[in-house]
Amino acid sequence: MEGERGSAVRRAADATDERLPLYDGGGLLRKAFPHHWSFFLGELALYSLIVLLLTGVWLTFFFQPEMHEVVYRGRYVPLSGVRMSAAFDSTLQISFDVRGGLLIRQVHHWAALVFVAAIGVHVLRIFFTGAFRRPREMNWVIGVTLFVLALAEGFAGYSLPDDLLSGTGLRIAQGIMLSIPVVGTYVSMFAFGAEFPGHDIVPRLYSLHILLLPGALFALVTLHLILVFHLKHTHWRGPGRTNANAVGRPFVPQFTAGSGGLFLMVFGVLTLMGGLAQINPVWVYGPYRPDIVSTGSQPDFYVGFLEGALRLVPPWETNLAGHTLMWNVLLPAVVLPGLLFTALYAYPFVEQRLTGEWQQEHHLCDRPRERPVRTGLGVAGIVFYGVLLLGGGNDIVAQTFRISVNALTWILRVALVVGPVLAFLLTRRLCHALLAAERERLTEGEETGEVRQSVSGGYESDHRPVERFRPGAPRTPVSPPGRSPGLRTGRPSRTPRLPVRRRR
Repeated sequence: MEGERGSAVRRAADATDERLPLYDGGGLLRKAFPHHWSFFLGELALYSLIVLLLTGVWLTFFFQPEMHEVVYRGRYVPLSGVRMSAAFDSTLQISFDVRGGLLIRQVHHWAALVFVAAIGVHVLRIFFTGAFRRPREMNWVIGVTLFVLALAEGFAGYSLPDDLLSGTGLRIAQGIMLSIPVVGTYVSMFAFGAEFPGHDIVPRLYSLHILLLPGALFALVTLHLILVFHLKHTHWRGPGRTNANAVGRPFVPQFTAGSGGLFLMVFGVLTLMGGLAQINPVWVYGPYRPDIVSTGSQPDFYVGFLEGALRLVPPWETNLAGHTLMWNVLLPAVVLPGLLFTALYAYPFVEQRLTGEWQQEHHLCDRPRERPVRTGLGVAGIVFYGVLLLGGGNDIVAQTFRISVNALTWILRVALVVGPVLAFLLTRRLCHALLAAERERLTEGEETGEVRQSVSGGYESDHRPVERFRPGAPRTPVSPPGRSPGLRTGRPSRTPRLPVRRRR
């Protein structure tokens, strides 16, 4: 019986292998996947997106994307009898009248924040390690596009409840549209369908949020994964790791088990956050009214830098040919994001041209210290973003620390110009210092801990040579005195063999 059962399983596996690439030549089951925590950031974004999809589908059953006025008759007594839009009324019903509705709403919101944050940190990992170089330039472009779409998707979903906070954000968005020279009024009328706020903006954002933007996201994610699968992953330098192979864990069972566990952890943590950490309590803000703005209102972090840019730019305006150019809105909200994302799109091609590496393939990750200029630029960008994010909450910071909001605004304006420059110079200097210390260690060797006395009576520490690792060359491990390399307590060291795939 056991033999017949084994034969049946073998025949089924062979039949499957005839139709799918499971075993032979780059087979799926033995494909190598990276095993380093920094590579899990992309998976974290993917699993957050899956949680967003599951919770978002559930929310669509109850949300009404309509702007006609209704009178609230739900369970939240403080708003009983208040006139509001049907969108806000359905949001309150999800939160108070639908069983588990508030939990799903908050899980959805937390997952959106984690999704955008994971993409941002993943992009930083790719940037600092140089994993955007040939042949992965197009994957970098796709990743930046995913980041832009995630920002748009987050803003669209954030604006749907039509509460006072999201309505204020839409009012700011309309002001940004109006700042565009010549065509600004046309863009605003096209988006809102009428004078602000109109009745069309929430249904249009709803279509974008549940249909167009998710479709584009999933299409680009699929293309991104196909390219990752085809080009194979980058890996850190190490014994047996070269520019011509890909070393990692096999797809089955190691990678699937670890990745599946990560998905369950992400789902569990987001569920705990949705149940224990309150987020976006729209009933506190109330329905949107154009004549009211709540104090201390702050957007989600992913658009906080735009809020900070709007607050930090001085009130510059120019009248030109009968048109008012609102530089205080156009520069921070239109020109700045355009320049930022243009620089991100173009950086892989510019760096490779300037360094002369555009004809070489790179599959080994750089340590940030090995690229002082690139690392300095990345840290400068982080400081620039951090100052803008802090500027987006300058009123809260000033009130909390009891300082003048005007003085804080000027401090942040100076920091926005000086901070990135100082961060770049300091980071580049630190990278050069780390490289110099490493060269000194390789030249003089590493200390053994033994001190000896010279003939002249002085003392000096003993050093032993350090073999510098060359990618692709075997490295002999350095063992303590009295032990042979590769031996431990008389037994050969056993290192698990990882799947190695040769790159084409």
